[in-house]
Amino acid sequence: MDKIYYRPILRSDAPRPETALTLAGGWCWFDEVECLTRAGESEVILAAHLPEEVADRLCRRRAPQAGLSFEQPRIMGILNVTPDSFSDGGQFDALEAALEQAQALAEAGADILDIGGESTRPGAQEVPEDEEIARTAPLIAALRDEGFDTPISIDTRKSMVGDAAVEAGADMLNDVSAMEFDPGMGELAAITGLPICLMHAQGLPEVMQDDPRYEDVLFDVYDYLEDRVALAEANGIARDKIIVDPGIGFGKTLEHNLALLRGIALLHGLGCPILLGVSRKRFIGEIGNAADAQARMPGTLAVTLAALGQGVQLHRVHDVAEIAQGLRLWNAMTRGYEP
Repeated sequence: MDKIYYRPILRSDAPRPETALTLAGGWCWFDEVECLTRAGESEVILAAHLPEEVADRLCRRRAPQAGLSFEQPRIMGILNVTPDSFSDGGQFDALEAALEQAQALAEAGADILDIGGESTRPGAQEVPEDEEIARTAPLIAALRDEGFDTPISIDTRKSMVGDAAVEAGADMLNDVSAMEFDPGMGELAAITGLPICLMHAQGLPEVMQDDPRYEDVLFDVYDYLEDRVALAEANGIARDKIIVDPGIGFGKTLEHNLALLRGIALLHGLGCPILLGVSRKRFIGEIGNAADAQARMPGTLAVTLAALGQGVQLHRVHDVAEIAQGLRLWNAMTRGYEP
């Protein structure tokens, strides 16, 4: 029998039927679910007819992670301390500039900062561990010494880098390789008890955009993340410490990215918060006629707002102030406004 995938058909309107279920303890609800198979079958059923385990995964309130609850959308501000990141490389690789940017992002509305010392853009080369540690750990330590209390995530594939960041004061691990590049990342998460984000990527950054192919990108990404979550649990990481990320732009064509974004509600079936990183990415420039990455904020906002309607909880962005403003307006229109 073909595996059945369950995609909740989500809404956030105030009028809702009594039979509706709340998605993940958050702002979306659903009373219908699309049942899909790889054979191309599609059937819409009432949410009340879901298998109990599926309904539990979809509805269970997501546990707070790194001090953040997920009853409302959250913003993760990007702070790349690299010379070669695709849109901001070299802007914040000096310590003083990075400290100022961290404060600016927090003041602009970032709920958590994601600090990275290795670019994983298409074609990027691996950075030695000691160099990546030197870029990230002293910055995190300096922020904590200054009394910076916004949660911090370390964006790394390497357990030694993650360990140094945790020692310096990081609250979360963000691994774009989902523990494949360095299995020690799983051990670090288990030992520290810190949350870890597991992201899908097809291939290493050096080659990931060389003709990526999928049988069905939405189902393939779901199955991959389901397997990685299961592996994490087997290694002692509780599911309520795991965040999942479909890896937009990591070994995906424009068409793959759009298919994932249209169907992203399927990933709620993993029972974990979803992190989405679309900020300033190439597909936004291609569709939005914005060759300059720094001119892609409006497209980033458009995709972010669409993802809010699909219940996506955590949004990793460069343009924090602008996205926070859009989020406030979205909240006012969909959930009510109180001055």
